[in-house]
Amino acid sequence: MAADHFSAHAADYARHRPSYPTELFAWLAAQTPGHGLAWDCATGNGQAALALTEHFKRVHATDFSAEQLTQAKPHPCIDYHLAPADASGLAADSCDLVTVAQALHWFCNERHFTEVRRVLKPGGLFAAWTYTLLHGDPELSAIVKDFSVNTVGSYWPPERRWVDLGYRGMPFPCEDIETPDFEIRLDLTLKDVLAYLRTWSSTQGCIKETGVDPCVALGERLKEVWATPDAPKTIVWPITLRCGRIE
Repeated sequence: MAADHFSAHAADYARHRPSYPTELFAWLAAQTPGHGLAWDCATGNGQAALALTEHFKRVHATDFSAEQLTQAKPHPCIDYHLAPADASGLAADSCDLVTVAQALHWFCNERHFTEVRRVLKPGGLFAAWTYTLLHGDPELSAIVKDFSVNTVGSYWPPERRWVDLGYRGMPFPCEDIETPDFEIRLDLTLKDVLAYLRTWSSTQGCIKETGVDPCVALGERLKEVWATPDAPKTIVWPITLRCGRIE
């Protein structure tokens, strides 16, 4: 089972993690053989599961964190279940699509991949994506990168390296297909950005070990390049998407 890095701050995670672009889900739906059932594995607070309801009749959403699931918004087309990534509870050959949003790096192992192959219909699609380090204007981007590497870098769990690599070289259960480029683009205030950075597993690890919130000092640094902190800046997260079909 993957380590639990987010239950302790599940409410903040739900409030401050960015949502994914609608174009991503429209593209995924266009690649699937049918639109009856999608399994959103490691759903967290259900961000991806909710978006999938626009394209699939039913969404089976699982997570091994009860605290995360308490933050999920109910929807008549979503069934939320407390379950690990290798035990969906679904019938064999039942899914048109399996998604893992911002989480596969925590459990990219053969147990999960065996479950993916079991539940997907022939020709069904497996899709996993992650967003990499946020960026804005050059000065802001440089400060956030320095924070990630030099302030909280030693607190990143080892599995997080796959995110920095854009999932390149990470184990995958099927042959990759070509995918378009997607990104998350939001207008955020300085307060919003700091709230998001506090949801990082590394930031939480630093706070737990040292008792000091490193985002306080980071906020002072960012004020130097954020002339009006209450005025939003455009923040972008590039998305890395890997997809493959189960034959």
